[in-house]
Amino acid sequence: MTEAVEDGGDREGRDPEVVSQFVEGFAAQLVEAGMQRMPARVFAALLASDSGSLTSAELGELLKVSPAAVSGAVRYLAQQHMVAREREPGSRRERYRVHSNQWYEALTNREAVLKRWETALRDGVTSLGADTPAGRRMTETLAFFEFIDTEIAAMMERWRVHREQTFGK
Repeated sequence: MTEAVEDGGDREGRDPEVVSQFVEGFAAQLVEAGMQRMPARVFAALLASDSGSLTSAELGELLKVSPAAVSGAVRYLAQQHMVAREREPGSRRERYRVHSNQWYEALTNREAVLKRWETALRDGVTSLGADTPAGRRMTETLAFFEFIDTEIAAMMERWRVHREQTFGK
């Protein structure tokens, strides 16, 4: 992709090879951390675009993949609250956007998962008995998730304050 995309996703003068190397390198780090490969590549490409927003066609061209691959990746990323779908005004085309606070949103939405795990673990402790080896293991695991849940909430509040002080948003 050597020219600017219509919304300014990439700027003229930016070396497409350097952009591609970043996208693939960061995507590899996300894959190593457990993310699926194609969603990792799409996310990294969106993150690397100046606008933070690209169409399926632009993503396909940039990553040299099919529209179906982009669609599946975007569906996964949207479910994880890492990207948003936006309809272009006056068009049937969708744009996919990564927000500046995508990490905050992704972590915040993980809280609901932690709460469900806590509920399941409480049920497990009750079902198996708190005095059994399995019950004690579940009690410790539950305590860990409760601790993490509390820490994440406090950390997110500190981040909101820090972000506002640093970026004025």
